[in-house]
Amino acid sequence: MSIPNEALQKLVQEIETKAILAQREINVVKTTVAAKQREIRLLELTTTEVKSLPAQTKVYEGVGKMFVFSPTPDVQKRLASETAELKSDISNLNKKLHYLETTHKNSREHIDQIFRSGGRS
Repeated sequence: MSIPNEALQKLVQEIETKAILAQREINVVKTTVAAKQREIRLLELTTTEVKSLPAQTKVYEGVGKMFVFSPTPDVQKRLASETAELKSDISNLNKKLHYLETTHKNSREHIDQIFRSGGRS
């Protein structure tokens, strides 16, 4: 039994669209992961700088156009929580990346299978 050409074309087009969308999403996720990793490096650098300060040093954080005094332990807690949140985000993005890569690979394999079989079912 053979699949009609029009149906076969439509099927290939749908699979190709899914593969293209997955590839775009893969690029977006990879870019987002890289940005979050940069943020983590900055937070870790800031954390090491804050920890190296003497205990009585006053620490100020930027809030809009002004700076507000913040106790050093509060700053360290905030930096640690932001780092943990970013690591969680990266973990979730890596799971999404794995799913998208699998989707893209499967789409390509289906297209190859359709062309190899010549539209026979």
